[in-house]
Amino acid sequence: MKLLLIILSFFLTSCLKPDPNINEDTGTDELANLEVEDPLRKSEMAYEDIIYVPIYSDIYMDANNQKTLLAATLSIRNTSYADSIFISKIDYFNTNGTLVRKYLSNQISLPPMATINYVIEREDDTGGTGANFIVKLSARNTEVKPLIQAVMIGQSGNKGFSFATDGYSIK
Repeated sequence: MKLLLIILSFFLTSCLKPDPNINEDTGTDELANLEVEDPLRKSEMAYEDIIYVPIYSDIYMDANNQKTLLAATLSIRNTSYADSIFISKIDYFNTNGTLVRKYLSNQISLPPMATINYVIEREDDTGGTGANFIVKLSARNTEVKPLIQAVMIGQSGNKGFSFATDGYSIK
């Protein structure tokens, strides 16, 4: 009976998806290290923007409308040598505009020249062909120029492919 319980618990825990923000080597939450303890007020910010980033978690591959699943990576890059950017929202929406996942519960600070990535795994088809991210960010300096993109990769038969999309300001 004990052996059966051990085997059952192994199968149940192996099906759980690991938290993508947990560093497997150190066991630490990567986003927790970037969280701002005392969120900055709107009056302290000289730059604010809301960025829409299209994501394709699947695409149509043939005349029969057969879909191929894709892995997608959202990449948020701080291109400033001197200033941090502050990110207060990273939300993932599906094709119907329904919120699928909120990635932040607290504001994070992205240091100069740093990058954070969020991965939508290939098997995660909750987004669909019209999925998107909304990223809300701010900075103390109006000269910051963050770069926000998504990279999708997939395969069909023995051929692999990839493509990227850029984020667009919708503020």
